[in-house]
Amino acid sequence: MATETREVWLRGPLSNIPPLVQPVAHALMQAHEEVHALMTDFPETRLWERPANIASVGFHLQHLTGVLDRLFTYARQEALSEAQLAALHSEGKPEDNVLSVPELVHKFEKQVEDALDQLRLVDESTLTDIRGVGRAQLPSTMIGLLTHAAEHTMRHVGQLSVTVRVLTV
Repeated sequence: MATETREVWLRGPLSNIPPLVQPVAHALMQAHEEVHALMTDFPETRLWERPANIASVGFHLQHLTGVLDRLFTYARQEALSEAQLAALHSEGKPEDNVLSVPELVHKFEKQVEDALDQLRLVDESTLTDIRGVGRAQLPSTMIGLLTHAAEHTMRHVGQLSVTVRVLTV
């Protein structure tokens, strides 16, 4: 994905994404670009630092990937796998992380691509269908899950942005 001066949502409709989920795709593509730009040349030694006891850059990178994976899994009406649960449990734990900054960024970028692939297949007539969330199967809808995935992703990109800036001044 090439970085342009205009935000993704101002670049026009995406021909391969159903119209009603375009805002989700735009937000995920924007997050992809922003994470890539933020993490270019980020010092590996600062990955797990927690300035003022806030979440680390490493946590945000893991969580960005994990939350997209989990929410899009629920949108497909699937339960989380053991691997997904293990990844959730290890988010933010440097002792469980063996990945470098570029590897964490790559995992997030791959997860965005997977999410975009899923969005391409969305049948808009199913957007209001009920979807269960978590083990308790709390009620949501497909559009609710997809919208929350986009909103939650952008929220963490914002937090990541601040943490990166604090650590690299």
